[in-house]
Amino acid sequence: MSVRTGIGYDTHRLVAGRRLIVGGVDLEYELGLEGHSDADVLTHAVIDALLGAAALGDIGQHFADDDPAYAGADSLVLLREASTLVVAAGFQVANVDATVMLERPKLGPFRVPMQANLADAIGIAVERVSVKATRGEGMGFVGRGEGAAALAVATIEG
Repeated sequence: MSVRTGIGYDTHRLVAGRRLIVGGVDLEYELGLEGHSDADVLTHAVIDALLGAAALGDIGQHFADDDPAYAGADSLVLLREASTLVVAAGFQVANVDATVMLERPKLGPFRVPMQANLADAIGIAVERVSVKATRGEGMGFVGRGEGAAALAVATIEG
């Protein structure tokens, strides 16, 4: 059996007129993340981490941002599809660890539902998914409230 690790990173700009969805949780906030799909920055980072661990490319190769089929897509559905690809390639997901960088709103109260959403889409126990949050402390695009970023690490076995 081999153990593989993948890293995923994603960013999206905060804009008016969009919903703010992070880890499949629709957060009440005056700004949302801009993107072709629902722009769920956390879920996108997890998708890239899983695909990378299995050497299956990246989110853009499988769910192109210029494909009308993915306009407004639910990123948890895309994560479920990516997880299916990983399993079809002969791997099982051991764990996912992710950090969301967002100045506001505070994400602490939503960590558990985010972990549950990600675990359900991947098809693993919630205890195998970790979601953490941090702020930019006024520095950079995150700290100025211009956008959000997420970093994820996935470990797979096969």
